[in-house]
Amino acid sequence: MTIHGENPIQRRKSRQISVGNVLVGGDAPISVQSMTNTETCDVGATVAQIRRLEEAGVDIVRISVPTMEAAEAFKKIREQIETPLVADIHFDYKIALKVAGYGVDCLRINPGNIGKEEKIRQVIEAARDNGIPIRIGVNAGSLEKELQRKYGEPTPAALVESAFRHIDILDRMDFQEFKLSLKASDVFMTVEAYRQIASQIDQPLHLGITEAGGLRAGTVKSSVGLGMLLMDGIGDTVRVSLAADPVEEVKVGFDILKSLKLRNKGINLVACPSCSRQNFDVISVINELESRLEDVLTPVDVAVIGCIVNGPGEAREADIGLTGASPSNMMFIDGKPDHKVNNENLVDEMELAIRKRVAEKQAREENIIAKS
Repeated sequence: MTIHGENPIQRRKSRQISVGNVLVGGDAPISVQSMTNTETCDVGATVAQIRRLEEAGVDIVRISVPTMEAAEAFKKIREQIETPLVADIHFDYKIALKVAGYGVDCLRINPGNIGKEEKIRQVIEAARDNGIPIRIGVNAGSLEKELQRKYGEPTPAALVESAFRHIDILDRMDFQEFKLSLKASDVFMTVEAYRQIASQIDQPLHLGITEAGGLRAGTVKSSVGLGMLLMDGIGDTVRVSLAADPVEEVKVGFDILKSLKLRNKGINLVACPSCSRQNFDVISVINELESRLEDVLTPVDVAVIGCIVNGPGEAREADIGLTGASPSNMMFIDGKPDHKVNNENLVDEMELAIRKRVAEKQAREENIIAKS
């Protein structure tokens, strides 16, 4: 397995759909999603939260639309937001029909809870007429009653059978523009369900560990579960479900993808855990740098190591590196020692060097675009 070369992960081949201007599946980058937790009818609060998600780099945002009033609010939100929006709809097919004409980029439904087949047909025809894909969302917490009786409890096989019930409905109506999720709060159940379905359909798969927990526990659970699937090449779009600020979902999602070299967005920060050998307070430096550089979405590799044991080696692999040393620390640029840095100016000089590198990369990209 290569470390710094080509990514060894072979992604599952899936058909490609479009969620607004974001491609999902095929050879498209794995997209990162989140969901608003504001009251949808509070248009101002919802738009403000989406703006914060956009600043964090979100690719797709999902909004719950439980009522007709929320559908009208969605229309106003859509008018102010360019990021692709998914409407999360259950039970009332008329809500889906309404938002289909309001510029929604994807409908998240469970065909099984929409009701009679004629209602489902109307939703699918609305999606077809407006060029809107559908996301089928299967969840262990809302399995059909007959499947609960059959299996006794949620299992991977029960999730897969539920998924195929919904898929069969779309197949009968010749609608293939959909993606699928099979989520549970249990890591093993979720992973096995996705592994089973991945070899049986070619539609894109939306990954997530549902109701994963709070910021710390949910991040760990999601990282383990999604990491296992992504290493298998499974997954075309991800949502990290946290009982936390949705912005944290986006940050964790990108961090998971960056750790597997599947996305390269923002600062990739390598830092030592610190010990008594450190020549500066590594933890406070990292916290301050992360806080100052939250707005940076351009990929830059940064290494911050507190002493000279591993510092030079890590710094040589980074765009910008810092190695603790006495009496002065050493900053590396492009893997080469550049200049010494005192502790008092350390964070300021690191930020300056990183932002200079960001500006250089952006200028090169703009030049390439201009020439093309």
